[in-house]
Amino acid sequence: MPYMATIESSITINASADKVWEIVSDLDSEPKFWKGTKSIKNISKEGNTVTREVTIVFKDSKCMQTVTVQPKQRILIKFTEGIINGTKTIHLIPEGEKTKLEAIWDVKLSGMMGMFTGMIKKHIKSGTEQALESIKKEIEK
Repeated sequence: MPYMATIESSITINASADKVWEIVSDLDSEPKFWKGTKSIKNISKEGNTVTREVTIVFKDSKCMQTVTVQPKQRILIKFTEGIINGTKTIHLIPEGEKTKLEAIWDVKLSGMMGMFTGMIKKHIKSGTEQALESIKKEIEK
């Protein structure tokens, strides 16, 4: 696919994977850490999968997402409708007493907006770094 942007960012948190998971798996608290996410409306939940509507800051756009939670390992967010196409994956990698938290985006803007994917890439990257920092602060406080 043309214009796909892959963004990877990670941070090491001085806490167990359980403690990190407690914060990261609270899907409704996402706007608290991820500044690009304005609001979340859960539509349905089936097993470990949640379907939700997310309003993002970029032009107040609404996106549909399917979120699959693999307890204490990862959260896979798939953008299914809206201005963003692709995925955002949050991984937990236990490292002894610490936990590495990794966020990987593989996204592009849909339709005519595709040509702006490169421009939003740096916004997503800085937003992701900010989110990981604030998750780390919340956990280590």
